[in-house]
Amino acid sequence: MKIGELARESGLAPSRIRYYERQGLIGAIDRGLNGYRQYARGTRQLLEMIVVAQQAGFSLDEIRNLLPPHDQADRGRDKLLGALNRKVVDIETLQQRLSATRAGLKAVIARIEALPPGGDCFENAEDVLASMREQSKAG
Repeated sequence: MKIGELARESGLAPSRIRYYERQGLIGAIDRGLNGYRQYARGTRQLLEMIVVAQQAGFSLDEIRNLLPPHDQADRGRDKLLGALNRKVVDIETLQQRLSATRAGLKAVIARIEALPPGGDCFENAEDVLASMREQSKAG
């Protein structure tokens, strides 16, 4: 199939498909006598996997390392499971950091809201920062 058809089926812009091709994510592409790219039917599924992996937080380098070599059907089950499990741990760590950051921001908001109207919230900056440092050490 030509790039326009693949773009319609995948919902991706042709430029993005060509970018993934340049990055070595979708393998070598056959060209017709007219020079147009001819993509295999399985390319749409591969593009969907790439997009889903990016949405899950995988970088293109990580995705490239997870994909099997283009001439092999072996999907590397153990390698894939290991990478997915590591990504889950990364996400959980990020969630913990975000939760702590949210709690810190809420504490800052509460302290600022407790100031009398017209007060300079920056005057208490050192107290707020010290409190946040203490929370960070405790957490």
